[in-house]
Amino acid sequence: MKARPSPEDFLPLNPPQYYILLALGPDTKHGYAMMEELQERTSGRVTLLPGTLYTNMARLLEEELVEEVDGPDYEVRGGKRRFYRVTDLGRAVARAESRRLATVLDVARAAGYLAAEEGAS
Repeated sequence: MKARPSPEDFLPLNPPQYYILLALGPDTKHGYAMMEELQERTSGRVTLLPGTLYTNMARLLEEELVEEVDGPDYEVRGGKRRFYRVTDLGRAVARAESRRLATVLDVARAAGYLAAEEGAS
């Protein structure tokens, strides 16, 4: 029997993978909606291009951090949009990565590279 991986086994996530998990959040979305969500949440500072999104989405699907689900049945340019959501394991990995990054920020503050008020928003 294969042991279930620990969320920490997936760390560190590469930035696009982490951003995809954040963009999905608790919702079900298609790729274009994820790209828009990320741009909106970061005030345009982070952009995921389609090639980067779908290359990383393939890995997240393979690792079972994200799953494809049924969505509204409408066609776009002759094909159907594919919808995705974060799995329970994916949520646990995103939480573990968030804790890891919070620790990095704490170390940066202690070293004087980040003021206490920076990165708090």
